Amino acid sequence: MLPPEGSPGKIRVGFFSFTEVTDPAAHRSYNEWHQLDHLPEQLPMAGIAWGGRWVCSPRCRVARAVSAPLLEPVHYLTLYLMEDPIGPTLDAFAALGGELRRLGRFHEQRASHLSGPFDVLAAHAAARVLVSGAAVPYRPSTGVYVVVEEAVSDDTTWEAVDPAPLLAAEGVAGVWSFAASSVPGRWDPGRRRVTVCFLDGDPLDVSDGMRPLVSSRSGWGVDSEVVFAGPFEAVTPWKWDWFDDEGPVR
Repeated sequence: MLPPEGSPGKIRVGFFSFTEVTDPAAHRSYNEWHQLDHLPEQLPMAGIAWGGRWVCSPRCRVARAVSAPLLEPVHYLTLYLMEDPIGPTLDAFAALGGELRRLGRFHEQRASHLSGPFDVLAAHAAARVLVSGAAVPYRPSTGVYVVVEEAVSDDTTWEAVDPAPLLAAEGVAGVWSFAASSVPGRWDPGRRRVTVCFLDGDPLDVSDGMRPLVSSRSGWGVDSEVVFAGPFEAVTPWKWDWFDDEGPVR
């Protein structure tokens, strides 16, 4: 039976990491490590249903609609989707990271500027893609368009964004909404909401259509501040040359 509209199916939490590579000469080694070692090692774990990573290449960086200081340095976005039981899954996830670090299998020239578990609020798909919203992350994509908001009031209660305007944008295949998890743990994702649009069009073309939606705040429905809005593109194995001509770290 297909999941009902808006349901993420078995997924309960998305674990995000917005990552900067701190040495401009280390992008290739970071990509080799993450794509060929680190990410594959997570996926056999119980409770981790899926993982993906995207790059904010130089062309994506210039297409950002909003880029506040917290996430300005970010080059990559990683997302793991987790199912119940969440507490033991997060504990095992952290333990594996510690074990890999002890084994020397961790990339040190990196800094995560925002990381932690976020509860899934809703999952929607554009009607044209046929699959359910719960299935969208498993569908091949060209990248993602991501909006990060911070609560500006103690009374802010996160709800899923209205997906209709986002799904109407050309190149958007589906929309997932997440809110910072209240599960106690070692991470502090703050009081934030993350909206991820999964793309099947060129991320820069999608960005042109997303900019007025972000600036107008139409359909967002809460008292919040957008601190990041911009595209990331898909990472193709062994094609990691986006930053080869970059100068010193910004």
